[in-house]
Amino acid sequence: METLPYKLILGSQSPRRSELLTKAGLSYEKRVIETDESYPQALAIDMIAEHIAEAKAAAHVGNIGQDELILTADTIVVLDGKVYGKPTSVQEAVETIYLLAEKIHLVYTGVCLLSHNNKLSFSELSEVKFGSISKMEAEAYVEKFHPMDKAGSYGIQDWIGFTRIEWIRGSYTNILGLPLAQVYDALKTFKL
Repeated sequence: METLPYKLILGSQSPRRSELLTKAGLSYEKRVIETDESYPQALAIDMIAEHIAEAKAAAHVGNIGQDELILTADTIVVLDGKVYGKPTSVQEAVETIYLLAEKIHLVYTGVCLLSHNNKLSFSELSEVKFGSISKMEAEAYVEKFHPMDKAGSYGIQDWIGFTRIEWIRGSYTNILGLPLAQVYDALKTFKL
C-alpha cells in the first residue's frame, strides 16, 4: 500500500469504484459533479469511455486544490460495434442481457487523472464471454439485481458473473468499472 503525496478525489458515484479504491488501501474523498456523458458520433469506439472520463474530470477544473488529484472513470460495453451504456428502462436492460447471451463482448473503461497542472488519460479493454441466458433469466436478473446503473445492464460481481460468464480476458476490476492495477500504478507515479 502506498501513501500518496496528494489528496485523492474520486469524481464518481459508483459504489464499485469506491470499494475498489478502499480495498487498494487508498484514502480518498468523493466529489461528484453531474456531467454530460454524450460523445461525438465519429469518435472511435475504443476512445469513447476515455472521452467521457475526461469530460467528467474537466467539470472539476477551477475546483481543484493545489494538492489535489481528481480521478474520474467511465465504462462502456460494446457488442458487434454497438455501444451499451447504462440502460434507460427495465425493458432495455432485459433486451441487452439477452443480446449478450452466448457472445463475446468488449468492456472499455476510460480513466482520467487531473491535477492543477497535469493530466493523464488512458483506457483499458477486457473481453467477456457470456453463456446462454434465457429471456426468463434475464427478466428475473433485472428484477432482482436492478442493474440500471451499470454499463451493459449487468454487474460481474453478482448472479450473472457467478453463473453466466464463461470466461474473461483482461482485467476483472476493469469490468467492475476501474482497472485497479493500472490506476494504482498511475497514481504512484503521477506528478501534480
